[in-house]
Amino acid sequence: MRLEKEDFDWAAEEGIISPEQAELLWEAFSDRYQEENNNRPRFNFANVAYYFGALIVISAMTWFISLAWESFGGAGMFFVACLYALGFSLTGKNLYFQHNLKIPGGLLFTMAVAMTPLGIYGLQRWSGFWLQGDPGIYRDFYQWIKGSWFFMELGTILTGLIALRFVKFPFLTAPIAFSLWFMSMDLTPLIFGEDDFNYKERALVSFWFGLACLVVAYLIDLRIKRSRGDFSFWLYLFGLMSFWFSLPFLGGGNEWDWFIYGLTNLILMVLSVVLKRRVFMVFGGIGVFSYLSHLSYVVFANSILFPFALTLLGLLIIYLGVLYQCYYQNLARRFDSFIPQELRHLIPKDR
Repeated sequence: MRLEKEDFDWAAEEGIISPEQAELLWEAFSDRYQEENNNRPRFNFANVAYYFGALIVISAMTWFISLAWESFGGAGMFFVACLYALGFSLTGKNLYFQHNLKIPGGLLFTMAVAMTPLGIYGLQRWSGFWLQGDPGIYRDFYQWIKGSWFFMELGTILTGLIALRFVKFPFLTAPIAFSLWFMSMDLTPLIFGEDDFNYKERALVSFWFGLACLVVAYLIDLRIKRSRGDFSFWLYLFGLMSFWFSLPFLGGGNEWDWFIYGLTNLILMVLSVVLKRRVFMVFGGIGVFSYLSHLSYVVFANSILFPFALTLLGLLIIYLGVLYQCYYQNLARRFDSFIPQELRHLIPKDR
């Protein structure tokens, strides 16, 4: 719950407190939380400029690196990445710790971590050491699945974890989660052979890897209050991407497999409410809609009653949503009463 000055003015108008007390309370709360508000991500010009500038820098040194950079050679790319990372880290340290500017300082540390793939690529190009042969130019890292990229992803994850050890900035988990997502794909040729894997084996690795990321994100969610920063969001997002995109390729395409697919996505929507994570609702909603589309265009392609049945189902869901909104507190208490006391700590709370 966020309090604004209008809330204190309303309390004064209702006679709950005097106008003088309302003014004093507002000033006291403003002074107490001024530092926290300055360092909390908000949609304002300063924060948009911080994140947009960081995105441009990260993109420039990752996706947008051209073939011309290969002319630096492995050693040149390695030292350029190290110099960039050093400069970002020193500037970030000054802003984050000395000037208490957590957001721009934290973003500079994130930019330093994002230099890791380029640095490791340069080092491997310089030394000639690859796990599964020469994978090609650096730009291919973002386009092709190859086992030789593994150390670039592993190094980024380790660098990000080291940075998080000293800098508690949630966005540092973004390059970690992104690298985990790439690793879930590049592990497949390492496990099954460079050219011997098929799409089902790739989907199987992505499924279990994504599920592991979701479990880790959930454990972090339980351990760290979201008021201290959302350190789970990016792991949830990329874990769901790895898990969800693998689902259609795991089955044989029969109706039973489609039903399991729809049910899995329905469970994701329920988890969205339980875990208070909208990202589950997005993926689950798209999946359920895909299953309903399959029913409409394949199973009940010539059915007259199917659209009526879906309309009735949609209206019923809206009605249940109205009931939920009207009786939320009673339903929440009733839901909590069914959960054993020793298991209640496993559900993230509003914080």
